[in-house]
Amino acid sequence: MSQKSYKIAVIPGDGTGPEVVREAVKVVRAAGAKHGFALALTEYDLGAARYLRTGEILPNSVLQELRSFDAILLGAIGHPDITPGLLEKGILLQMRFDLDLYINLRPVKLFPGVECPLKDKGPEHIDYVVVRENTGDVYTGAGGVMMKGTPHEVAMQTAMYTRHQVDRCLRYAFEYTRRRNKRKTLALCGKTNVLTYMYEMWERAFHEMGDRDYKDIRREYYHVDAICMWMIKNPESFDVIVTGNMFGDIITDLAAITQGGLGIAAGGNINPEGVSMFEPMGGSAPKYAGKNVINPLAAICAGGMMLDTLGETAAARAIEDAVMWATANKVRNLAAGQMGHSTTEVGDLVATKVAG
Repeated sequence: MSQKSYKIAVIPGDGTGPEVVREAVKVVRAAGAKHGFALALTEYDLGAARYLRTGEILPNSVLQELRSFDAILLGAIGHPDITPGLLEKGILLQMRFDLDLYINLRPVKLFPGVECPLKDKGPEHIDYVVVRENTGDVYTGAGGVMMKGTPHEVAMQTAMYTRHQVDRCLRYAFEYTRRRNKRKTLALCGKTNVLTYMYEMWERAFHEMGDRDYKDIRREYYHVDAICMWMIKNPESFDVIVTGNMFGDIITDLAAITQGGLGIAAGGNINPEGVSMFEPMGGSAPKYAGKNVINPLAAICAGGMMLDTLGETAAARAIEDAVMWATANKVRNLAAGQMGHSTTEVGDLVATKVAG
């Protein structure tokens, strides 16, 4: 019997992206060797270096190639010498829309040994997941500017959702809550008292779907401002949160700081019917590039998420367990240069634990 193999596109990207991706690849390869599958990796040089060299951001030929992979592992995009947003919109948002990566999945979990800024909160209090719709809202680019540069300038950015987008996101969130099988509680985050058109549709669809197909899942609703308060005051009250694109963008960064910061936060941009992309939530951190001091744990966790989505749940669990062992016993601090180990050494620690 031939060994199972997965085709993975690797986009190291900019700044410290190549360094953290190198360690993530090291760990997922160790997991594959231990759990009986192989990874066939193809690297793409998307990012600042390619743009500065050729003027290309995301060629259509590359986008078409990416559709043929089982998953994509991304490092970071962004460079101080390039106009902010140019690469991010041209690569990340373009991939999000063209590959229909309609779910942004963000686990929020405080690992042992990681300092939490919330008083009296530990790993037993912070363990939930945010499901963010990833293709609608104000991020579609609908809007425009009139009379730019005059005292009468008008700027308009339009938020919009189709029922199809809402329904498929909600279904993913309900199914994820059922599969997670912890508190079996799904909370909708919205703003129905002000955004009366858009989030009224979200809430109506939420209850219609729950009443029809998910009577085993408890439903809750929070305004976005209230959920920010409760994420700080009582994070243990959450199991799975589902929300729209803009609110999800904001609350997941708030959530990240409660789990120790972006250096440990990983996320997935998921198309359940196609190729999905996984990445650390931190940026390219160019000032640390090439110094071998950046924390690779978020990228390693992103690799674990990738394996879990591919169905290699035992391997994914082994990676998370190894990262938790490292934060509890080996990594002194998550900040760059303060880990007590180099980037490479942290990757070696986790990979050796996974392989053992």
